[in-house]
Order: sequence, then structure tokens, then C-alpha cells
Amino acid sequence: HYDIAGFCVGAVDKCNLLNGQKIEAGNVLIGLPSSGCHSNGYSLIRKVLLKDAKLDVNKYYEQFNKTLGEELLTPTKIYVKTIKHLLNKNMDIKGMCHITGGGFFENVPRMLKKGQGVSIDVKSFPRPAIFDFIMETGKIEEKEMYNVFNMGIGFMLAVDKADVDKVMK
Repeated sequence: HYDIAGFCVGAVDKCNLLNGQKIEAGNVLIGLPSSGCHSNGYSLIRKVLLKDAKLDVNKYYEQFNKTLGEELLTPTKIYVKTIKHLLNKNMDIKGMCHITGGGFFENVPRMLKKGQGVSIDVKSFPRPAIFDFIMETGKIEEKEMYNVFNMGIGFMLAVDKADVDKVMK
């Protein structure tokens, strides 16, 4: 048996670090789409889909347009090129965060100043079918799903409301 783990590490000079101190009330979050589960929640996925439901990873599912195994092995999207492009264009990014282990609830607050919070309209972005599939198969509450998975948003940027269109373009 083999247990293989992969990861990606980024480095930034301390002088270029965005620590969230520029984030202010009224700023807007821009979510960059994920390519699927990324590296989030695979212990839960194994439990609910493979151990409990005993699903076959080789079975084709129309909602994914591929087998369950292919869906679960979709490579993690890496955002470095997109972020470097934005920063090289001198976009005024106030804060950034990956939506990794810990989902929305643990990762978004990491880019905020103490006492700040956010409101996210989860209907404002598409949720890949794999997340509904996991939620329904495992009878997992939606709140727990957002606590574990990226739910379709792999990276978030905080920007001034006036800069949203420019950053999105």
C-alpha cells in the first residue's frame, strides 16, 4: 500500500505580504472557481462515498460526465499565475485567501482584521455537482460542507467595490 501526499507551497517577501490590514467595511470578495474538491475533505469523502455508501469509483455518473474516480482525482487548480498577473497589473488587492482545509469558515477570517466579518451569498456562484453529491450521499448538512470543502470557490480576493470590474476583467 502507498499513501501519497502532494502539496503546493508559496513564498512571498514580507514586504509584499497582504495581511488584511487594508481590508475595510464595504470591500467586496471575488471568488475564483475551484476545479473540484482540490485537496479538501478526502477523509470525509472516503468515509461517506467509499466506506459507508460503498460506491464504485469506476462507475460513470452523468452529473460529472465522468467516473466518480475521475471526478475525485480532478487536479487541484493552482492560482499563482492569476494572482501574479493581477499583482503585476498593480491591482489594489486588499486581501487574499485559499479555501483549503477548513473551508470557508476557517480560511476567510484569516485574511480579515480582528472584529471584521463577511457576508457571502452562496447562490452567487455555481456549486460543482460533486459537492451536492457528497452532501446528499452522506446526509451532511450544508453548513458542515462549507466548513470542510471549497464548495466551488478555491481562492478569494478582497477588493474595493470600485475596483471589482477592473479586477474581474
